[in-house]
Amino acid sequence: MNKDRMKGAIDQVAGSAKRQFGNLTGNTGTQVRGAVQQVKGKAETAVGKLKDAVHDAKDSAAARSRGTK
Repeated sequence: MNKDRMKGAIDQVAGSAKRQFGNLTGNTGTQVRGAVQQVKGKAETAVGKLKDAVHDAKDSAAARSRGTK
């Protein structure tokens, strides 16, 4: 798990808590900020997954090239 995925997970959880707090208190602004933070967290997680996939592909390609020499 890389830094982007970890930050994304934290933002998703914090955003969810913030949104639910807004629901409980009837504060629309807090609900919206929480929802935005959740979306940001999902985007960060997606970027992290993409970075991991690229890294894994590079490692696999390097291992294959070492094996054929």
